[in-house]
Amino acid sequence: MDKFIGDYRILVVDDVKDIHTIFNRILTYQPQIKAGQSTPILQTLPTFKIDDAFQGEDALNLVKQALADNKPYALAFVDIRMPPGWDGIKTIQQIWDVDKDIQIVICTGGSDYSWEETVVKLDNIENFLILKKPFDAVTVRQIACALTTKWRLTQQARLYTEKLEKLVAEIKPS
Repeated sequence: MDKFIGDYRILVVDDVKDIHTIFNRILTYQPQIKAGQSTPILQTLPTFKIDDAFQGEDALNLVKQALADNKPYALAFVDIRMPPGWDGIKTIQQIWDVDKDIQIVICTGGSDYSWEETVVKLDNIENFLILKKPFDAVTVRQIACALTTKWRLTQQARLYTEKLEKLVAEIKPS
């Protein structure tokens, strides 16, 4: 069951290159070791491997490839506006059509959709959060840690359930 502990794959989907730079800087932050300190304070936090997509179609292709490689993304930060292609809602819908487990953070600087409209369009309220721009580093890190842990626990629960179902099937009398 420890298969999912360690590095987590995160996908950043935004049409602005500077946003990718910001996410990479925030999520790959490494604390400095102080004099006399043997290990970093944040050693127990997860590490993230970040991939970039600049349009929704590219994001979907990366998610499909990640699944084919058996290295799924745990989390995606998705901008709501990405002209000229799909908007964030369409991108998320397409991603969830191939991977229902991926956790999503919708990044928005405006009010393209109300929260209620977003809930109705996505119909998967337990797997997304909304993050308003401009965002701060601590919030992004905390969300990434919480949602990747949630993703890992979901994967572990599924594996455990499958294992139990297999055991039950093996001992069931014919």
